[in-house]
Amino acid sequence: MIYVLAAIGALTIAVLMWKAFGPVSAGPDRPRPRQAPIAPDDDPEFLRRLDEQRRKSRPSEDD
Repeated sequence: MIYVLAAIGALTIAVLMWKAFGPVSAGPDRPRPRQAPIAPDDDPEFLRRLDEQRRKSRPSEDD
């Protein structure tokens, strides 16, 4: 009987530790935070702005 209680206690502690220090999951009430790109060339917004700046600073080659 003592082993069953010890197993239940250990399982309870393991679950509580998992909840406290385990991976964070986005629930329906918590939006997932936006992860920043590793490098600027991985960021689509940065690349779009860079392309717009390049197009504005250089005259059109079609003319």
